[in-house]
Amino acid sequence: MSALPTMQKLASQLITPENFQAYGQVIYAIGDRNIFDQEDAQLNLQNGSPRFYIMRLQEKGRKFHQITRHIKCTQCLGSLDGKDWLMAVCPPNNDLHKPVLSELVAFQIPGNCFINLSVGTWHAGPYFDHEFVDFYNLELSDTNIVDHFSYNFLKSDNLAFEII
Repeated sequence: MSALPTMQKLASQLITPENFQAYGQVIYAIGDRNIFDQEDAQLNLQNGSPRFYIMRLQEKGRKFHQITRHIKCTQCLGSLDGKDWLMAVCPPNNDLHKPVLSELVAFQIPGNCFINLSVGTWHAGPYFDHEFVDFYNLELSDTNIVDHFSYNFLKSDNLAFEII
């Protein structure tokens, strides 16, 4: 009989452009202007056809045991209707095939911003306490088929997480 998994609490922090920099960008509303600059999402969608869609997720809660990364593109996520949400992330480490556990962090993301995950950023989520949340999602059309690399903490480390 295998031992019960260890449930590790992962304290979340409010996202800011500074504390999220190792994982990607935080994108807030800005006034309309004609020039592109560093406040705009720095996208990498050159390895295929972009896909922009609205993704409905239901009753996600705050627990997870798997984390994923995409190594061919950035991924932008943001909630509709101003709903807050949570995301666990770990920096890109393309030399390793698993995330560095000691670098796993969680963020509280208000409904007035988007995130742009850097290429290779490990991520678990979105998670939330709402009944459902609709998310804008920008990635490649085949991201979930050919560019979806996951690590299962439960299977490999008998470990699961709850974002608090």
